[in-house]
Amino acid sequence: HCLTLRAICQREIDYDRRNGYSWKITLLRNYWKSKVKQEWLSGKYSHVHSRSSLPEKSMYPMDADTWGEILEAELER
Repeated sequence: HCLTLRAICQREIDYDRRNGYSWKITLLRNYWKSKVKQEWLSGKYSHVHSRSSLPEKSMYPMDADTWGEILEAELER
């Protein structure tokens, strides 16, 4: 699970591991973020017309670099 998660959230996983978090804590800290990030990167929300039409679990606190990755993916579509 951790290696799959790292494929999506490499920067976040590497940061947590460098800061001494165990794999278990790292997984717990990043699991939902990776799910939401993967959905955004896959284009699941590319044709949403307003925030109110987004599913409840489509948002998660992410840093500016992560949202930048998502925006770049959208611009390439």
